[in-house]
Amino acid sequence: MIATGALSAAPAQALTTPTIAAKGGYVMNNGTAKTLYTKAADTRRSTGSTTKIMTAKVVLSQANLNLDAKVTIQKAYSDYVVANNASQAHLIVGDQVTVRQLLYGLMLPSGCDAAYALADKFGTGTTRAARVKSFIGKMNTAAKNLGLTNTHFDSFDGIGNGSNYSTPKDLTKIASSAMKNSTFKTVVKTKTTTQKVTTKSGGYRNYTWENTNKSLLSGYSGMIGVKTGSGPEAKYCLVFAATRNGKTVIGTVLASTSITARESDAKKLMNYAFAK
Repeated sequence: MIATGALSAAPAQALTTPTIAAKGGYVMNNGTAKTLYTKAADTRRSTGSTTKIMTAKVVLSQANLNLDAKVTIQKAYSDYVVANNASQAHLIVGDQVTVRQLLYGLMLPSGCDAAYALADKFGTGTTRAARVKSFIGKMNTAAKNLGLTNTHFDSFDGIGNGSNYSTPKDLTKIASSAMKNSTFKTVVKTKTTTQKVTTKSGGYRNYTWENTNKSLLSGYSGMIGVKTGSGPEAKYCLVFAATRNGKTVIGTVLASTSITARESDAKKLMNYAFAK
């Protein structure tokens, strides 16, 4: 009897805090905003294409938004991705693509051409340059409205000009806010999509896009998003979210060492967060 009592009184095994390859990381409980993991969570870093979370958030927060409004793809958008050797949705000049379709092109294949089209559509001004500047201004206003002090955007897609940065904690808060939007949530948990668009000549073509988020594609249980990012300065980034047994965890890893490492980092952090 004494032995049994001693066994039952043994403390539960302490959770070992995971070691990640990324230079920065942060995870929180999305329901309570409680911090579950932190590593250099307030250190400013380049964000790569995780910037596009805010791009999508700004679009989706527009008053009287019509997701079915059509946007004509301009040569400037394709020239831009070619010039920057950027990730793209392979949008074809002259095609009529809806705002909703552009959001898929933005978030799944990480299309910088789709980001440009959205910034051009939802910025204000008489020139494309003015509209883009206006849109980036809206991104910074949205960051301020969320109370973020370590985030600044100088691009609509993460191809920054020296001052495009955020932190693991700030990016997690941006993603958490964006995930309150049902359209955003639907888009980022989509593995692949085929979208039918109208061509310049009045015909149709299909765009097929696959999500760059390998954790989503490889079937991490409960995975619901959010966005990858990479770049020479940003290294390998991932903003992630998953739900299990009614608990949603959301977090970010910045400056990991490879695509495989950022996925491994995210899985370690999600497993840890769900066990807490």
